[in-house]
Amino acid sequence: MKNQTYALTAVLVATSCLQQASAFQPQLPCTTRQTTTTHPQSNSALFVGTSPQTSNAGQGFSKVATKIDRIEQKIEVQEEIIEHGKTDVRSMRAEEVKELLLDLLPRMTGTPEEFAVVESYVNALEDKFIAPQTLDFLNLAMAGEWQFLFTTNQLGRPSPSLRLTELIQKVNVNGLHGEVVNQASWDLSEEINGVFDVRGGFSSSISYNINQGARMTINEDHDLVIKLGTGSKVPSDPQGLVGLIHRAMPTEMFDASNLAMDTTYLDTDIRIVRFTGSRHEGVRNIFMRKGAIQINPNL
Repeated sequence: MKNQTYALTAVLVATSCLQQASAFQPQLPCTTRQTTTTHPQSNSALFVGTSPQTSNAGQGFSKVATKIDRIEQKIEVQEEIIEHGKTDVRSMRAEEVKELLLDLLPRMTGTPEEFAVVESYVNALEDKFIAPQTLDFLNLAMAGEWQFLFTTNQLGRPSPSLRLTELIQKVNVNGLHGEVVNQASWDLSEEINGVFDVRGGFSSSISYNINQGARMTINEDHDLVIKLGTGSKVPSDPQGLVGLIHRAMPTEMFDASNLAMDTTYLDTDIRIVRFTGSRHEGVRNIFMRKGAIQINPNL
């Protein structure tokens, strides 16, 4: 951690009980939680248009077979791209590229070939992106909660004693100004037996200004907050806990001060940002609007 004094506020209060989940890898998407789609008319196999009140019973086998065929076709396309690079994704529609990207991210194993394919998908989407022409439209599209999926920053060094179960970025807009809040749910094990009995939430907040175009210039008013979950034990070393979270989170999300963010792709479902600055020049983050899409890693 760099030699900067962070404004750390340790709030040891009761919050809603956080569910434990499998370890979160900062360079790969978190796939342990599923959300309900808000796009029930989508024909993508990734966009499952069901709700808790809707039953799939009695739909017959024809739709299931069609869905399986679409999944198999998508897997074949992915394999062709990863193994042979034969498919020119730049000739595809943005929606097709986006589906391939969202299909690949939950199933990545971390091979160089997969990262190269993700880069080709991102480049294709950025080429097709038409930026909002007014500040109001930009703010309307950016505002809200975004679930972190992927980063090209591979500098993280997560500890096995701490796991992040969810990572959300909240963008609060206010004209030419705003705030970015990165929120992580975490579980900590301080015992040798590996019991994760310390749990809670972490947030990193920082303000930004839009000075030129759509570029978000990040300020230096960096603030960190830790909250404990209901029934959690109190960590024996709060500062050490912050260090573990710093190692587990993408560093550009833990502290984005003195950086700038360019929105290189944005639609109703996903958002891609590119960082500019001496520490993280060229790093890209991929986010999915929280609650917009249901991603099933088993597809």
